[in-house]
Amino acid sequence: MLGISPEKRNQLVLVAVVTLAVLAGLYYILINPQRATLARLPAAIKKAEAELEKMRQTIRSAQQVEAELEAATAVLAELEDEMAKGDLNAWLYATIRSFARNYKVEIPTFSLAEKGPVTLLPDFPYQQVKIGIAGTAYFHDLGRFIADFENNFPYMRVQNLSITREGASSTRPGAREKLSFRCEIVALIKPGSE
Repeated sequence: MLGISPEKRNQLVLVAVVTLAVLAGLYYILINPQRATLARLPAAIKKAEAELEKMRQTIRSAQQVEAELEAATAVLAELEDEMAKGDLNAWLYATIRSFARNYKVEIPTFSLAEKGPVTLLPDFPYQQVKIGIAGTAYFHDLGRFIADFENNFPYMRVQNLSITREGASSTRPGAREKLSFRCEIVALIKPGSE
C-alpha cells in the first residue's frame, strides 16, 4: 500500500467498503431468511408427516366407519319398524293394552291420538303422536309399569303424569292405597307409514 497514491488508496478502501456493504446486504436480505426457513423446516416436515399419518389412519378406518354406519342404519331400521304406523289410535291402543297385561295396572280410558311435529327437539325428522290414558294401580305397580314401558319402547315416552288417591284410606295399618293416574304417551311415527 506504500506505493499506491492516496487517491487510489481511497478508491480501494471505498471499493472494499462497498463490497462489504453489498455482501452484508446480501447476507441479511437473502441468506439470513433462507437460514431461518431451513431452521423451521424440520418442524414443518414433522407436522406434515403427522397430518399424513392421520389421513392414512382415516383411510384405513374408512371400512370400519362404513361398517359401523351400516350397523347403526340396521338398528335404526329395526326401531323404525316398531314405531307407530297405520291407524295410530288402534296401534297405540293395542300396544299399550298388550304391554299393560303383564302388570297390575288397569287402563280403561284412552283419548284420541293427536298427530303433530316432535315437540321435544327442534327440526327432528320424525312426526309424533300423543295419546292420553287414565287408569288405576298401586304405587309400586305403576312405577314398575312406567319404567319398563319406557325401557321397552325407546321411541315412546310418558309425560304429564298426575297421580291422585283413588278413595278414602283404609283403616288397616300398612294397607296399600290404589292410585288414579293420568298421563300422555308420546310415540314417534314411522316415516312413510301414512
